[in-house]
Amino acid sequence: MLAAQRRQAILQALDARGAVRVADLAVDLDVSEMTVRRDLDVLDEQDMLRKVHGGAVARRNRGEEPWSTVKAAQQQAEKAAIADAAAATISAGMTIAISAGTTTTELARRLRQRSSITVITNSLSVFAVLTDPAGAANPGPVVYLSGGTRTPSDALVGPVADNAIAAFRVDASYLGVHGLDPEAGLTTPNPAEAQTNRALIGIGARLVVLADHTKYREVGTNVFAGLSQVDTLVVDDGLTEEDRDALARQVDDLVVADVTAGR
Repeated sequence: MLAAQRRQAILQALDARGAVRVADLAVDLDVSEMTVRRDLDVLDEQDMLRKVHGGAVARRNRGEEPWSTVKAAQQQAEKAAIADAAAATISAGMTIAISAGTTTTELARRLRQRSSITVITNSLSVFAVLTDPAGAANPGPVVYLSGGTRTPSDALVGPVADNAIAAFRVDASYLGVHGLDPEAGLTTPNPAEAQTNRALIGIGARLVVLADHTKYREVGTNVFAGLSQVDTLVVDDGLTEEDRDALARQVDDLVVADVTAGR
């Protein structure tokens, strides 16, 4: 297979999956991982994709907001590991806020049987998971849904959401992000969602952010918090040691979820 054919195949796989791993591409294309890395270097230089540790993700415009159904199929192992680590920080009797996002929805799945907690959310997906009666051994958490205008990420945003959220005070706010950058901070493509995220942060005594490694150095158009505001950042071990060190200097507590050991 010629280099141009390989790179076209890589882009097709990326378009279908949203993210690709070097090891998987090497098997699919029957070439060495070094060859795949060289192809990814070329495509990154051409702005056709964005290289991340161990693979690549689709390069998007800063104002582009993917649908939640697309994001849910990406980095599933990473999101599961991050959700496990985040769930371990939630104790009985806590009242928490959970933002919209596919990783925060994974967190919600781990809280479905936790009837001792209370959850405030602006996420239709989180609400559905936490209140789904199917297979539930108990009623689950008490859950309040904000109301508001729906976004592609299944978030409810706008003045209705912001005013509803402002009526609460919680022990901790758990937020997913579109982008996580040492200089720009926490970002999203949607200005209304950025404002609602600020509302969720404002009611929390602590801020816990959940972000897989592909979010690192992604920058959306709207900043809603700086890294210095983050009390706990939960990431996966796809981040390089250098990137972990850079983040650890800016947040109070960096939790690295172990994904690679389970593969």
